[in-house]
Amino acid sequence: MKITLSVIKADVGGFVGHSGSHPEILELAKKELEKARKRGLLIDYHVTACGDDLELIMTHKRGENNEKIHKLAWDTFVKATKLARKLKLYGGGQDLLKSTFSGNIKGMGPGVAEMEFEERPSEPVVVFMADKTEPGAWNYPLYKMFADPFNTPGLVIDPNMEKGFRFEVYDVKEHKRITFDAPEEIYDLLAFIGATGRYVIKRVFRRMDGEIAAVSSTERLSLLAGKYVGKDDPVLVVRAQHGFPAIGEITEPFAFP
Repeated sequence: MKITLSVIKADVGGFVGHSGSHPEILELAKKELEKARKRGLLIDYHVTACGDDLELIMTHKRGENNEKIHKLAWDTFVKATKLARKLKLYGGGQDLLKSTFSGNIKGMGPGVAEMEFEERPSEPVVVFMADKTEPGAWNYPLYKMFADPFNTPGLVIDPNMEKGFRFEVYDVKEHKRITFDAPEEIYDLLAFIGATGRYVIKRVFRRMDGEIAAVSSTERLSLLAGKYVGKDDPVLVVRAQHGFPAIGEITEPFAFP
């Protein structure tokens, strides 16, 4: 059965300052997603926060870029923004750059990371969230996870991984993309992803069968708004185990600042 995992986030207001998220905001979002689950739009969900960002983690069967899923997230953020302003939270609705939903939440401010895959009997997934940084913050950790055998021994000993992984890199300024195959093209890959403000690893695929392994959000708020409206707060989704890096191999890159 193919399942879609959607992680959509937005800064709708901080408590206190930009440091955290108000419990009433989280409760409102949970109620909205629970309504969606009961009417069959979602399979499951989890609501959490990273700093002052509201994070919606949702599973469903509707594929990536689905209008109903994106509208659910947008409407939830709009309602949360109204509550944030009522509570006088800091920077209410900061990430919502548009006033009306137009069919897809991309380009409207919130960050989006989605992947569709055939669910395994056990499907370990790790969701990383960051606050006050840039989308390219995941470049180095993703390289370590999927291209460095000293970090991920599975690249050498796992038959499903030994052919390497394919990295899809976005140029967020010119709106172009390029792919690199590891291990053959890791030098070229590193030449790009070192410029984290411009080049961002969007997706990683297993070369053996083209299976999706990881996806990140690549939205740059300042480029969308045409002015500085706050730092970017990226999210990252990584599949783990049995043909993908183990949990320890996924978390190990973050042991080095």
